[in-house]
Amino acid sequence: MSAAAEPKVYGWCPGALRPMMSGDGLVVRVRAPLGKLSVTQARGVARLSEEFGNGLLDISARANLQMRGIREDAHEDLIEALRTLGLIDPDASAEARRNVLLAPFWAEGDDTHAIATGLSAALTGAADLTLPGKFGFAVDCGAEPVLQDIAADIRIERSGGTLILRADGAGAGLPVTRESAVAEALALARWFLEQGGAPEGRGRMHRLIARRGPPAAHAAPVARTAFAAKPGAVPAGTLAALEFGQMPAATLAQLADHGPIRLTPWRMLLVEGAKSLPPLPGLILDATDPRLQVVACTGAPGCLQALSSTRDLARELAPHVPAGTKLHISGCAKGCACPGPAPLTLTATGENEFSLIRNGTAADQPLKTRLSAGALRAAPELLKEGS
Repeated sequence: MSAAAEPKVYGWCPGALRPMMSGDGLVVRVRAPLGKLSVTQARGVARLSEEFGNGLLDISARANLQMRGIREDAHEDLIEALRTLGLIDPDASAEARRNVLLAPFWAEGDDTHAIATGLSAALTGAADLTLPGKFGFAVDCGAEPVLQDIAADIRIERSGGTLILRADGAGAGLPVTRESAVAEALALARWFLEQGGAPEGRGRMHRLIARRGPPAAHAAPVARTAFAAKPGAVPAGTLAALEFGQMPAATLAQLADHGPIRLTPWRMLLVEGAKSLPPLPGLILDATDPRLQVVACTGAPGCLQALSSTRDLARELAPHVPAGTKLHISGCAKGCACPGPAPLTLTATGENEFSLIRNGTAADQPLKTRLSAGALRAAPELLKEGS
C-alpha cells in the first residue's frame, strides 16, 4: 500500500461468525456474554488461539477479545470449539446486534448486571432491528458512570441517583427504571433508524443528534463525570493493563489460575477476586508505567491498512511523552486505536515515516510531516516542539 493510498473503511467490526482478514490472518472477535470469561472459557480461548492462530490476543475498545492470525481453513473448527465454550451467538446478525458494553465493576443481580442481561437477550431476538455494524449500547448503572468517555450510541447510566436512558451526543435523557430500561433502549434504537440515522446502513447516534437533537421526552439533564482506570486493586479484584491492548495467549491462561476474567474497554482485564497478580508477558501492573500514556494500533505487517510498524516505536517513545498527556501512534489515517482527538498523534505516511498532529485525530492537519522513526527515536523532544 503506497503512502498516497486511502485506507479502506469497512464500516463494520469483525465478529466470530463474521471475521475480518488482516495482515496476519483472520481477526476473530469474541463478544463474551456480559464481558466475562469463566476460568474454563479463558483457558479454552488461550488454547484455541495457539492451536488455530498465532497465539496473540487483543482487547478492543468495546471490551471484546480478538483472536489474531486465525487460519482461514481452521475457522469452522474454531467456531465449533468456541460454541462448545458458550461463546458463539445463534448467527452473525444476532452477534452484530448484541453489541452491549457494561461497566465491569458490576455485581451479580445489580442494575448493571440485570439490565445488560435483559438487553443482550432482547437484541439477540430482535431479528427485525437492522442497526449499523458499529452501533453499540453501554450499560453503566453504578453509583457514578465510568463509561462516558467510551464510544457508545445508546447509554443507560445513573445520574443523581436516577437511571437515565441517553442518546449519545445529547446532554439530557429519559428517566427509566430497571424494568423499563430495555424496552426504552430498543425504542430509541428504532427511533434512530426512523429518523434516518443510518443512510445506506451506516451512521452513529451522535451525528444524528447533532443534526436534529434527541426525542422531545429526553429532557432530564445528565451530569458529566470523569473516570480514569488504573492498574491495581479494585473492590471486585485486580485490574491489569495490556501493553497496547495485546497479550500472548499463555498470559490469559495463567491469569485464569487467579479467577474469572472480565474484559474492560480500557484495554485492561479485571481478574475477579485476585488481590494481586504476578508479572506476566504483556501485562502492565504499575499505574505509573509510561506505556499507559501511549495508544498504538497493530501497525504493519499485522494490519493490511498500516503503512508502518507502530509498537516498537511506541515502546521507545513512551518514556518521553510529557506527563499528563497522551500519544497516539497510528499506522494509517483511520486511527482505529483512538478515533477521537489526542494531544499528540503520529500518523504513518510511509514505512517508518510519520506526520505529527497536535490535539487532533490521525486524519487531521499535521504540524510536522516526514518525520522518520529514526529521527523520533534520536530526538524524542520533537514531540514537545510547537506545544
